Amino acid sequence: MEMTQGNFSFDAIGEVHSCFLEKFGIPRQAGLAPSAFAEIHLRPEYASEEAVRGLEKFSHIWVLFIFHAHLGAGWKPTVRPPRLGGNRRMGVYATRSPFRPNPIGLSVVRLDRVSVNDGSVVLFVSGGDFVDRTPVLDIKPYLPYGDAVEGASGGFAVDCPESCLDVYFSPAVHAQCRADVLAGRRDLRPLISEILSMDPRPAYSRRSGPFGTKIAGYEVRWFFREQGVEVTELFPL
Repeated sequence: MEMTQGNFSFDAIGEVHSCFLEKFGIPRQAGLAPSAFAEIHLRPEYASEEAVRGLEKFSHIWVLFIFHAHLGAGWKPTVRPPRLGGNRRMGVYATRSPFRPNPIGLSVVRLDRVSVNDGSVVLFVSGGDFVDRTPVLDIKPYLPYGDAVEGASGGFAVDCPESCLDVYFSPAVHAQCRADVLAGRRDLRPLISEILSMDPRPAYSRRSGPFGTKIAGYEVRWFFREQGVEVTELFPL
């Protein structure tokens, strides 16, 4: 770390390898898609077995990271939070918008496993909201007695967003996912359902589609129908 009067420069300690390959479709907060999976690869100079000693005893960790996809975009004193329908402005410090003076994010995720192997350290996590290649600044254990504050007020975001849409898969996509499972690959249907059930469209848009995004080595395409969300295609990248 370099430091001068009023200015700081930090090294990334690692990088996230995420199932989310682009921004569209990523849950708006960590924990909303429990099936989301990622690996945090520590850089060689920080990947010591001693540095993660005892971390495996914690079920969850805090991850401090850089909104690298927004670097150079500048900051905004007010933003339109999706929770308010994108129609009302709030101060940026009252939101978790990436358009901040210092584009630093903070997410709590489940720590599934710590892997130390021949000089490499990888943290396997789930429930994150990271786009692939996100730089990680720090990792801290989640402490239930201190981090879960009883009676805390949530401002304009009191309750967890509810899944509001039914998600169903075309016969072709359903068959493809079943084939992946039989071949020993991950079934992406739970993750896709968690993402689409919360309607990832911008608050100002209610067009039916088609929509698409890249998840875990596939391009997923879908339409919004009267009966819910139909996943129509799943292409390997």
